Amino acid sequence: MTAAYVYQAVRTPFGRFGGALAAVRPDDLAATALTAVLDRLPALDPARIDEIVLGNANGAGEDNRNVARMAGLLAGLPVSVPATTVNRLCGSSLDAAMIGSRQVETGDADIVLTGGVESMTRAPWVLPKPERAYPAANATLSSTTLGWRLVNPAMPAEWTVSLGEANEQLRERYAVSRERQDEFAVRSHRLADEAWAAGFYDDLVVPVPGVELARDESIRPGSTVERLAALTPSFRSDGTITAGNASPLNDGASAVLIGNESAEQLVGARPLARIAGRGAHAVEPQLFGYAPVEAAGKALKRAGIGWDDVGAVELNEAFAVQSLVCVDAWGIDPDIVNARGGAIAIGHPLGASGGRILGTLAKRMHEGHHRWGVAAICIGVGQGLAVVLESTAP
Repeated sequence: MTAAYVYQAVRTPFGRFGGALAAVRPDDLAATALTAVLDRLPALDPARIDEIVLGNANGAGEDNRNVARMAGLLAGLPVSVPATTVNRLCGSSLDAAMIGSRQVETGDADIVLTGGVESMTRAPWVLPKPERAYPAANATLSSTTLGWRLVNPAMPAEWTVSLGEANEQLRERYAVSRERQDEFAVRSHRLADEAWAAGFYDDLVVPVPGVELARDESIRPGSTVERLAALTPSFRSDGTITAGNASPLNDGASAVLIGNESAEQLVGARPLARIAGRGAHAVEPQLFGYAPVEAAGKALKRAGIGWDDVGAVELNEAFAVQSLVCVDAWGIDPDIVNARGGAIAIGHPLGASGGRILGTLAKRMHEGHHRWGVAAICIGVGQGLAVVLESTAP
């Protein structure tokens, strides 16, 4: 088997729900990210790409019928380049990168273009098709933006609670205070704002044609613990989770080019990092926020290292409480986690977030001269994924 490497990673700015990217179709968002990768690697003949693998958590609207294939065609890739779409909810684009890396390692591909996309703004309402024509009863539209919908009645009720309620249960189990959650959220906004001001994201983020959005739209640099403390709980009257300490609804796309060692000659650039370990883990659906703990443990074991070796961590901040529980369980220095801001500030367009954290991790490792890094993400319905990167810097 050969090794798999990350050669390039880009993303669009992440827009707010109903914000600057609201008029942009998800297949066009994905095409923007794919095009940006190709533009940055002019030596690469697009026909040498063996496959496109994109993540997408919805697929109920304009992202239907294999959005990866649609995006590849819209991006002008040769029609001979095949494509597939992966749905592992929030982990979809990290899963896409993992799938692409396996294809490279087994020799099935030399170069795989991975990533993901989500327009939570444009996610449609769906109406179940009646079993018989002309039903007498009322029918209800269901939003496909986020969370459970059209639930199978055979599912136990405790499994199908809302994502917020699930995290309230996680908060109770691990005794995470509202104050800690708000402090974590403020840190996310502050670090994201500082990173943008310092130019960290300038070469990671590409503009969307026709849209005036220079940076991630959900960042609130003026956030304070006092302001967040005044917000009303969103899921329980006596709860601790608010709109301020959870990730928002967003639109955006990401792309990550993965190849083998010999692909360096085709790509015309050195790889950024080697994919050294992968891990997936599952728990009870309502405990999904904890799943990255074991997923990261598996990835580290497969990479042959431990937490003491890791210098940078990118953990998708679905909720502050979920992130704090994972960091506590890992027993690592919180300062190495999301040092350039996280999803609470940057945003969490479900299918694109895995590609975002992987690209951000690779750059942080290069910038900080870290040999090892971990990207991890929690996933609704009780799953988690993690990837270990090893820097290829001399």
